[in-house]
Amino acid sequence: MSAPILELRNLSAGWGSAPAIREVSLTVERGEIVTIIGANGAGKSTTLMAISSILRPMSGQVLYEGADTASVAAEKLPAMGLCQVPEGRRIFPRLTVAENLDMGAYFRKDGDAVRHDMEHVFELFPRLRERRDQKGGTLSGGEQQMLAIGRALMGRPKLLLLDEPSLGLAPLIVEHIFAIIRRINEESDMTVLLVEQNANLALGLAHRGYVMETGRISMTDTAENLLQNPDIRRAYLGE
Repeated sequence: MSAPILELRNLSAGWGSAPAIREVSLTVERGEIVTIIGANGAGKSTTLMAISSILRPMSGQVLYEGADTASVAAEKLPAMGLCQVPEGRRIFPRLTVAENLDMGAYFRKDGDAVRHDMEHVFELFPRLRERRDQKGGTLSGGEQQMLAIGRALMGRPKLLLLDEPSLGLAPLIVEHIFAIIRRINEESDMTVLLVEQNANLALGLAHRGYVMETGRISMTDTAENLLQNPDIRRAYLGE
């Protein structure tokens, strides 16, 4: 059996001297969609920032494709196949849609393939094609989320990190975005680690899930089992 594409071993990280996450261990196998669910402030986004080398571990390890990423700068990870769609989207507001997508491929030298991949993004998100010459800052929130995902896809990631992709968006837009995430995973076998406050949505999409409470992993199971777990349903699904 091949090694997981991502493994966290007793990872603690945070700001200053106080860890926001403590001794977090999890694995993501190739081709999986794995989700981390939990309340606001549980440490989900901090975990993604530590995986992306934005935060350095206080202790423990982040292993990507079997290698410890502690010494790898955050800006080097996309070229290694690890791309993140951050919370709040963080597109370039003064650049056009097409220019934003080009930024996702900044490290690539295969111009023809980059153009092909941009066409694929436009096929996934037709609204972006309609607005390709429009400034990113003038797009709606849903369109900006599509653009942020499209920008990450331009790097041809092996592992895509998604941080709260449903945040602040209308239900129909969220449904469309989650359908695209499923399609990307099924068509290209791209691995996805999804952080999401909407547990129902996340567990409906994922293969497996981890529950995070106050900076620690409190439970892990298949997404189907977590959806049926009465404690999860009470705590996160409002039942």
